[in-house]
Order: sequence, then C-alpha cells, then structure tokens
Amino acid sequence: MNQKGFDHITDSQLLEKFYESRDNQFLGILLQRYTLLLFGVCMKYLKHEEKAKDAVQQIFLKVIGELQRYKVEYFKSWLYMVARNHCFMNLRSAGIHFSEAVDESFPIASEETDWQHHLDKDRLLTAMEFSMDELKAEQKSCLILFYLEKKSYAEISKVTGFSILQIKSYIQNGKRNLKLLVEKKMQ
Repeated sequence: MNQKGFDHITDSQLLEKFYESRDNQFLGILLQRYTLLLFGVCMKYLKHEEKAKDAVQQIFLKVIGELQRYKVEYFKSWLYMVARNHCFMNLRSAGIHFSEAVDESFPIASEETDWQHHLDKDRLLTAMEFSMDELKAEQKSCLILFYLEKKSYAEISKVTGFSILQIKSYIQNGKRNLKLLVEKKMQ
C-alpha cells in the first residue's frame, strides 16, 4: 500500500480501517508515520543507536500484537507510552536503574532538576490520558474537542449536537472530574 495515498487520512481513520478489516497494512502506514518519533524516544532513553533501532523493531511487533487484542483511540500518545515503557524495561533488564541513567547523562544538578521536572510532567500526562477514559463520554468528547482540537463552543455544538449550555457544563464538570481522577492517580 502506498503511504502517499493515505496522507490525508487521520490516525483514527487508519485505526478504524484496521479494526474493520484486520489488514496489517493499515498498521504499517501508521507505524511508518511514527518511525522517527519511536527512534527518537528510544535514543533518548537507551542512548545507543543500534539498541534504539532494535527497540523500534521490537516495539513494532508489540504494537501489532497489542492492537489485535485491544482497541486504542489515541494512537500517537499510546505509541509513545509503549515505546517509553519498552525502553524502561530494557534499562531495568540491563541492570540500569533509571536514576543511574539520569545521573550519568545529566551530571549538573540544575539539569537533573530539569530532568525530574520532565519525568514528573510525563507522569502527569500519562495519568491524564488514562483518566480521560474514566470520564463520561460527553465530558470526554467536549474536553477533547475544546482543548485538544481547539474548537469553539459553536463548532462543538455542530459536531456533537449538544447545546452551548450543555457543552459548558460538560467541559466544567469534565475538568473537575479529570482533576480529581488525576490527583487520585498521582498519589
């Protein structure tokens, strides 16, 4: 299948085509889109080109297997988490504690603080992503449309059929519920 013929199709649409047909070529297109991202994530954690290339191939196989069994909605963020977790497991199995890897790579104290900040932020984003799935469908869709897709209330109303008052309520309640869920996961 030619990648160029699918440039206009979103990740979600490609996933739907895969789930409908179970044709791995759609997964191939998705993975091809994110090969450089995967390689970058693997280099960031493994710091070795050949190990990173091997890890990308292993992640491809894992992703294909996982998507056969589970339905994923936000492919890019899910793929990033799979890659990051794969790298963490590789580091652990090599006997490298993550804090040791950070200390070797970032010897300056201020840089270590920055690294910790990034890890904390990554943990927060992961908690947010998983918490989104626990929200009511209306709240989740309104939050995604408003904050991630930057749609106005009027645009959200056209997409969802909700009134402006409903949208405001779903966003307000969704934010509050998301905050509570994330705080619970971060404890």
